[in-house]
Order: sequence, then C-alpha cells, then structure tokens
Amino acid sequence: MAIELKGRAIAITGAGTGIGLATAMACAKAGMSVALAGRRLGKLQEAAQKIKSQGGRAIALQVDVTDPAQCERLINDTVSSFGSIYAVYANAGYGYEKQFHETPQADIRAIFETNFWGSLNVIRPALGFMLRARSGHILMCSSCLSKIGIPYMCAYSATKAAQDHFGRGIRAELRGTGVHVSTVHPVKTTSEFFEQVERASGGSRVYRRNSDMFVQSAETVAAATLRCLRRPRGEVWTSTRMRLMLALATAFPGLADMAVARYGKK
Repeated sequence: MAIELKGRAIAITGAGTGIGLATAMACAKAGMSVALAGRRLGKLQEAAQKIKSQGGRAIALQVDVTDPAQCERLINDTVSSFGSIYAVYANAGYGYEKQFHETPQADIRAIFETNFWGSLNVIRPALGFMLRARSGHILMCSSCLSKIGIPYMCAYSATKAAQDHFGRGIRAELRGTGVHVSTVHPVKTTSEFFEQVERASGGSRVYRRNSDMFVQSAETVAAATLRCLRRPRGEVWTSTRMRLMLALATAFPGLADMAVARYGKK
C-alpha cells in the first residue's frame, strides 16, 4: 500500500541544484513540505519561492553538512516550521578525479567529511524525531560507483560505498521501528556535479571521455526517489543495465578489473 506523502515534511541537503533541487520540486508537487538546505542560499531561496508560488510549503536554509550543529539546526527548523519531519535526504556531495598518489591526504579526508560524515550529521538528529513518531524515511544519495571503484575517482567511490554499507546496516537495525532506510544509486546525471568535478580536477579524465555513457536527467532520479518515498525499498536504481553489469562485476572480480582498467585508459 502506497504511503500518502501530502502534508509530510522532508529535509534535503544539496538542494540548490541537480538531484537535490529536482527532488525538492518533485516532493513539493506531491504535496510534501520541503526544507531546502545547501551552501548557496540564493539558489535555495529561489527554489523555495518557486514552490511557494505554486501553492507549496518550503523553507531555505544555508547549511554546511560538515558542521553537525548546522545539520541539527536544519532538522529543528524543519520541525518548528512544519510541525514534524517525515523524511531526510542526505544528498550533498562532490567528487574529483585525481590519481591516489597525487592526492593530498587532506583532500581525501575532506571528501569523506562532506560525502560520508555529512550524511550522518544530518541523519542523526532526524532519527530521534522519527523513532519517537515510529514513522519516517532516511535516504542517502549514493551512486552506482558505490559497488565498484574506478581509476581517478577511488576516493569518491569509497565515500559512496561507505554510504551504501551504512544504509544497509541501519536498515537492518531499524527494521520494525516504522523508519525506512534507502540508498539511491544514480548513474551519470546531467547537473553541475560534473562541472565541479572538472574544476576540482583541473580537467576531467574519465567523465569527459565517456560523456555519452549512462546519462540521465536529475528529474529521472528525482522521480525514482519519489516512488521510493511512496513505496519504500532498500535501494533505488535508475538503470537496470548498470545494476546488472555491477552484479556481474561482483560475481567475476577479475573480469571487472580488466573492464575498469580499460575504462580508465579511454
């Protein structure tokens, strides 16, 4: 039986652009109250105003997910504005392409602080409200790369794998509490993410050369996420072909190593 989303509140990080923004608009269209969080307040306010102009409810908050206090404020402000919180979507994150031996240790720690610890920072304060209500939904925007590492993006892949493993573990821990846990695994998405990858990398090695592979819109990912909110499931995949390829890679790791090495050489 589908969950009625109208009137329920969701907090979304990284909501100013890309998947986060598309998901915020989809949730608002479904009747959810939306707290949009991110670093660029102007973009968040524009999105919130658009939602309000269409009859929806939204707030915009400038949040750095690496700061636990700011994440706690996001959740508290969501509850004070809308009366409760049903869902939280840990979507903020970034990537870069660099060889491991050329990457400063500080850069690797920094990407974990945002992509992985930033997810836990926003989930932890929300979970208390959900457990008391015995109702809620935790979502983390992982990646298809959570299932396999690729050259030049091993740090990014590792952060996404950490989200994936935590998601599965938490899902088992919370079974029977009324709180659902889902990880979202998009393929390459048309958004500012890859422009940021190129800026951070001094030019993209892998994704520029493989720009036509498995490309989807942010709206496609948002629609799949909304379906998961209505009918919760553990993993959200937007490409059956990619999912099957990665299952094959897990079953035959030697074959996967050859394919990944060839992919990187392109």
